[in-house]
Amino acid sequence: MEEYVYISKDVKLGKNVKLSKFINLYGCSIGDNTKIGAFVEIQKNARVGRNCKISSHTFICEGVTVEDNVFIGHNVTFINDAYPRATAPDGQLQTEDDWDGQPTLVKKGASIGSGSTILGNVTIGENAIVGAGSVVTKNVPPNTIVAGSPARILRTIGDKKDEDKKPSTSLSYSESTNTQRV
Repeated sequence: MEEYVYISKDVKLGKNVKLSKFINLYGCSIGDNTKIGAFVEIQKNARVGRNCKISSHTFICEGVTVEDNVFIGHNVTFINDAYPRATAPDGQLQTEDDWDGQPTLVKKGASIGSGSTILGNVTIGENAIVGAGSVVTKNVPPNTIVAGSPARILRTIGDKKDEDKKPSTSLSYSESTNTQRV
C-alpha cells in the first residue's frame, strides 16, 4: 500500500487512523479513529480531529482546522486564498512570501455535503450541516442547515416549528426569498 500513499515524515497520525490508497498528507495532524478516503490531500498546518470521516477526492488546504466528529463528503474543496495569483507584480512566480493564507474552522459535529466549496476565513458552527454543492462564503451559525451558492440559512436544527413540518423537495417563492446568505 505504501507505493500508493504519500505521507511525509512530519505528519502526526493518531491511533486507529484508517487511510485509503492514493492520498497525499504532509505537515498535518490527524486525530484518533479518523477515516481518510482515496484521492484526499491534506496540506501542512491543517488539523483534522478525532472520529472524523473525510470522503474521497477532498482537498484540505493549509490553515484549515477540522474539530472532532466532523463528516466531510466527497469532493469538498477548501480555499485559503481570497485573491490567488500566479505571479507577483514584478512578473516573477509567487512564493510563500507573497501569500496571505486565510484560516478556516469546522467546529465539532459539523457535516459538509459532497461537492461543496468552503472559502477561507469562515467558521462552520458546531453541528451545522452544509448541503451538497454549496458554496460557503460566510460563517455558518451552530446547529444550522445551509445550502446553495452562495449558501443560505434554510433552518435551525431542532427548531420545533420545523420539526413538525414534513421535508419539502423544493422551496416556495416566499421561502426562497426569506433566506439569509451565508
